[in-house]
Amino acid sequence: MQGEEQQKLDVIANDTIKRAVGPTGRVCVMGSEEEPEPIVPDPCGEGAKYALLFDPLDGSSNIDVNVSIGTIFSIHERVSAGGAGRLEDLLQPGDRQVAAGYVIYGSSTVMVYSAGHGVHCFTLDPHIGEFLLCDQNVSTPRTGKYYSVNESNYARWNDGYRRVVRSFKGIDGELDERKNARYIGSLVADFHRNLLAGGVFLYPPDVRSPNGKLRLMYEASPLAFIAEQAGGAATNGEERILTLVPEALHQRTPLVIGSADDVAFVTRTLAAAQVPAA
Repeated sequence: MQGEEQQKLDVIANDTIKRAVGPTGRVCVMGSEEEPEPIVPDPCGEGAKYALLFDPLDGSSNIDVNVSIGTIFSIHERVSAGGAGRLEDLLQPGDRQVAAGYVIYGSSTVMVYSAGHGVHCFTLDPHIGEFLLCDQNVSTPRTGKYYSVNESNYARWNDGYRRVVRSFKGIDGELDERKNARYIGSLVADFHRNLLAGGVFLYPPDVRSPNGKLRLMYEASPLAFIAEQAGGAATNGEERILTLVPEALHQRTPLVIGSADDVAFVTRTLAAAQVPAA
């Protein structure tokens, strides 16, 4: 879907979420990274007051090599009046989310969740089939040890992002300490590590994807909600992710997300790179 190769497990995950959520009567409309149009549950109950957006299986290109993958979700209150939900219920800024989170499938199955009152982690106990609280009020470090970015795209970035990565490496000497590179290639896994250990994830725009590659509604916005609730930050390089007003269901965006001071450093460096030399 949307230019990426679709895996069989993508389809299974998408169908599973629709079957699990659709009949509950709580959701008036859904948006999936795997489907081009909004999904209206049938029937749509009169009491359905929420809109759900989800990436059913983030990082699915890593399935065959047994790398951690995940599911990302975002919940908004509906803004349309009664009956079936509409596109306008889905196209809302991220700061209107009532809840967001993700599930990461790795050595254990962990759900990270926020309803606007802090970030909490739950681990699945397979013996009882329930998620148990394992860490509450998660706080991400203000400055992290790690940076995560696909450096194979370096030649296609603008000079600002190149300066950022050179600084992280300690080449330009703009930071007191260089950072360690950690890139898994599965957004939810990279984000989860940086959330807990501290760090910054970047997916810059480039000459092939000038508007970025990640989806605003399914990936950037829900993870930005989590990051800010944990004391971190998220931006597209110029604006806070949660204030962006979406224009399309599958809109893409650049993303800088993670520890607050690291995100601020990236933003300053990008801004400075745009200032003409005197």
